[in-house]
Amino acid sequence: MSQWCYPAGTLRQGIWDTVVDSSIPGWKHTGMRIGDVKDSPHFTIMPDVIERVVYMLHGSTTTVKYVLDGSSTEETVVLKGRQSVFHGAVDYLYLPINTAIEFETDGRVMVVEAPATNAKPVHLRKAADVPLLLRGAGRSTRQIHDFGGEEHLDADRMIAVEVIAPAGNWSGIPPHKHDTYVPGVESNLEEIYYFELAPDRAYNPEGPTDPLAYFRAYSSDEREFDEILEIRNGDVVLVPFGYHGPAAAMPGYDLYFMNVMAGPDPERTWKAVDDPRHQWIRETWDNEVQDPRLPYTA
Repeated sequence: MSQWCYPAGTLRQGIWDTVVDSSIPGWKHTGMRIGDVKDSPHFTIMPDVIERVVYMLHGSTTTVKYVLDGSSTEETVVLKGRQSVFHGAVDYLYLPINTAIEFETDGRVMVVEAPATNAKPVHLRKAADVPLLLRGAGRSTRQIHDFGGEEHLDADRMIAVEVIAPAGNWSGIPPHKHDTYVPGVESNLEEIYYFELAPDRAYNPEGPTDPLAYFRAYSSDEREFDEILEIRNGDVVLVPFGYHGPAAAMPGYDLYFMNVMAGPDPERTWKAVDDPRHQWIRETWDNEVQDPRLPYTA
């Protein structure tokens, strides 16, 4: 197994289906955890110096109860879910550091994380208010649910988005990096990818299927990093540095991924630099239309 690729099920901790945290060697700025009702309907997170966003990957509802630092009052928020990650955006709840959290769910819940210093305000964003963006054109068109970008979430360290690349499309083009702090030009951010795949929802194949995608990442300097990965549902890939992209959806199978990024820079920004050998590809989009299959919504 690659040091940076974790097939579904290999990051289990207790009742948590998947956990990425500082117990992974070389990983310290980002995290994520997944709670699935198949393991337990109830999950608890003790107060710590980590900010979090809670949302449903799929299912009907999740009831989140939380107590903020310095408060004795328990607050309750009910998050509405969705049929699948390919059925539009969903409710997102941001909770600051030192918050006691527990939730009851009837589905599968994602918690994205970043160690932080400053306690930012609680923020609930309903699905209808999540910015939905289309980027690229032609076979490079992809859909973004920008619930945690620097412009749309007042977090301390975390930057997080969801991406959908429909069957046959390529995301992360041109390959890019954010591993060196150059003010105004490039950020230094480690990044987590969590993937889900499903047969193209335009079809209803009979019999067994094997949803498949591919992911590429490689070094931008002397540090060793060279990955060509076969991706399946529930896999996690860590990008500590270097160029990454594309994430390529095999024809016949839609691709979803969650990105969470954070790093040691003095400012919370998301600035990336293209691999100069592939930067020219952006110019080709001027002569292409965006994929008419997008946006995917509920």
